[in-house]
Amino acid sequence: MGVLRSTHSMQAELEEMRSALFHGVAPGWQPAGDARAVKRAVGGPEGGAGGRTVCVTGGISFVGFAVVDRLLRHGYTVRLAIETREDLDKLREMEMFGEDGRDGVWTVMANMREPESLNRAFDGCAGVFHTSAFVDPGGMSGYTKHMAALEAQAAERVIEACVRTESVRKCVFTSSLLACVWRESHPHDTRGPSIIDENCWSDETFCRDNKLWFAYGKTAAEKAAWRAARGRDLKLVTVCPALVTGPGFRRRNSTASIAYLKGSQAMLAEGVLATANVETVAEAHLRAYEAMDNNAAGGRYICYDRVIRRAEEFTELERQLGMPGRAAPVQNVDDRPARFELCKLKLGRLMSSRRRCTYEDYYPVRLE
Repeated sequence: MGVLRSTHSMQAELEEMRSALFHGVAPGWQPAGDARAVKRAVGGPEGGAGGRTVCVTGGISFVGFAVVDRLLRHGYTVRLAIETREDLDKLREMEMFGEDGRDGVWTVMANMREPESLNRAFDGCAGVFHTSAFVDPGGMSGYTKHMAALEAQAAERVIEACVRTESVRKCVFTSSLLACVWRESHPHDTRGPSIIDENCWSDETFCRDNKLWFAYGKTAAEKAAWRAARGRDLKLVTVCPALVTGPGFRRRNSTASIAYLKGSQAMLAEGVLATANVETVAEAHLRAYEAMDNNAAGGRYICYDRVIRRAEEFTELERQLGMPGRAAPVQNVDDRPARFELCKLKLGRLMSSRRRCTYEDYYPVRLE
């Protein structure tokens, strides 16, 4: 599901992406509207790249584009799964096609809710990066209960398609930190903050009752992915990033940011409101994917760069998003100790260590 944009915002976004492409971010784009391009993407010469061909869903989203960029920089051939005509038109308007571009990105139309369409998109790829997500087409509420159901349904079908596609061995699934932090029962008698790590899951009932639809959708989708992958011949890793920021995030990630920040006052007060630069998120996806080859990565990974602890930091974040004063300020938030503390030690080990280890070093995923 695409996001409706004004002509001005669409043009600004195209200029930003075109600039990135001219600077070597993602050369070699091919038009998906041409049947020959699709045929080559599915069974063409890049299929024999020795396991270096991968498919990225949602690849022109804020996170997806960064993941594609990172993959290209590391020598991968990327098949970009495009779902809407709007996304296809955006690629065409960038005018970055032609014979002079380096082969690297191929496009194919794929419906995230149609298994046969996904099978065709994934066929010949060694791995899949599922970064696709649903957002409010009106750009106002950011997310709805219906979209949460659609996202969970799409997640299950993507994993099922990965399992059924003979060439696919690995999948990196983009979830959210919001799938970890929302729970009804809070500790009140502990001496220090309780740790939020990869073993923590948001309470779906709590999210539903409080209309935290983005958190509900991300939690339901990730759990659906793990259920679909359990006991199957597929290696799965999920990355749970905080609010994704970076150059251009106000323009290119605004609706997802608004949806993420519902309940932000409570997150700020509890110590779990955090941000993650889009480049960090993309690198985490790549590291997890490559580490799976040696069984050195598995399960979930919380990803963030900075925890927002003070009211003025939150005010600045609202200003950057163009929505200052959207919520009432938290009273005395700076003076209250946070009851929770985020932990990203698992991702830190993955990003910094080159030692070989096994999946057994990590706790298995528990669906609470």
